[in-house]
Amino acid sequence: MFYRRYVFQREKGGAKVGKTRRGKGTKLMVLVDGKGTPVGLHVDSASPSEMKLALPTLETVKLAGATPEYLVGDRGYDSNALRRALLRKGIRPVFPARSCSKHALCQDGRGLRRYNKRWIVERTNAWLQNFRRLVVRYEHSAEIFTALVYMACAMILIRKVSG
Repeated sequence: MFYRRYVFQREKGGAKVGKTRRGKGTKLMVLVDGKGTPVGLHVDSASPSEMKLALPTLETVKLAGATPEYLVGDRGYDSNALRRALLRKGIRPVFPARSCSKHALCQDGRGLRRYNKRWIVERTNAWLQNFRRLVVRYEHSAEIFTALVYMACAMILIRKVSG
């Protein structure tokens, strides 16, 4: 009798899962308008920094003429290369410089007044965290998880429109 044992090993957590300080996770990059409506979305592993994921998130905007005038972010976006890339696209970056950043471009203090509106993005992130399926990722497939995130954004839009 011939016995063959098949062992299927896969990476625990699935695609687009990266290491964090607390284990493994997935990062949701959400681009919202001035009222908190999700306009663009990018799902990636938790390993890359926000400054590397900012441009792919901007490329997910499919609406005609929906290029933002300003991009408001936290200190995680502080990179002169990202600032130059945004300025080439006609987008003014509004994020404070890190304490270790010696030469931050476009930081004269006047534009940082718009930084006070960053709570709108945080509120949208809190709305997404109300969906338990997104907080704890049960899906192994990255496509299914991304589809669930898009469905959550659609439900947020329906709630905003219906009042």
